Amino acid sequence: MLQDSKAKITSLQNWGDYFVLAVETPKIAAEARPGQFLMVRVNDPSWPLLRRPFSIHAREGSRIEIFFQVVGRGTAALARKGQGEALDILGPLGKGFDLDRDLKGKPTFLVGGGRGIAPLYFLGRELGDLGAEVTVLYGGKCVTDLPAREKFEAAGLKIVCSTDDGTFGFRGLATRLLEFEMGKGAPAAVFACGPEAMLKKTSEIARAHSIPAQLSLESMMGCGFGACWGCVKRIRKDGEGKWRKICEDGPVFRAEDVVWEEGD
Repeated sequence: MLQDSKAKITSLQNWGDYFVLAVETPKIAAEARPGQFLMVRVNDPSWPLLRRPFSIHAREGSRIEIFFQVVGRGTAALARKGQGEALDILGPLGKGFDLDRDLKGKPTFLVGGGRGIAPLYFLGRELGDLGAEVTVLYGGKCVTDLPAREKFEAAGLKIVCSTDDGTFGFRGLATRLLEFEMGKGAPAAVFACGPEAMLKKTSEIARAHSIPAQLSLESMMGCGFGACWGCVKRIRKDGEGKWRKICEDGPVFRAEDVVWEEGD
């Protein structure tokens, strides 16, 4: 884990409530892997007190991008930042996706729901570099929840969209789109990030088709490196479901290892 207290913002784009922010941070960028995250101090004063976790959306040379939606005071403060300002960041943190080189020439599905699409751009490009045939399944409540679709297309990644209200692409949840695409042909692997209900359903679909899946769990985090025990989930290890820290043991886990509680 590295700290860069003077990571300079090089660009900030937005589509409504969604933003992509890029920072110059050479050392952290050099170590970043798909599925890892940053802890960002969103303001210079002591408010908000805690850093905020953000998936690493992309790595472009010595720059790292984060993709986020304004949902509270912390992300609202981050959205008000400007080009040239400095951010204090920790990273890269956590364990990312396991990229199996045996996926070369094989189809892979990346399933993202809403702002859960954030880590899948970095992942999709890395899988593409390994020679995998990548299809991104991108779901949102409506078309305005799909702001990153053109970016994926520009990177040469095949993308299929769904909206709950049918205003764009397939009508229905991202998991219904996954089932529909599975009917055309099963992939060699599934990678997913999004709301917990979506991840649980994705896990069930993958298990029904005997397809390995990796899930990036979303959680509020207090520290980001395992000190506070504020982001725990029951994960199977040695045949037993034990409480594990999402920030330290994850955030990416094999689907079959995640213990879903009633109500998830």
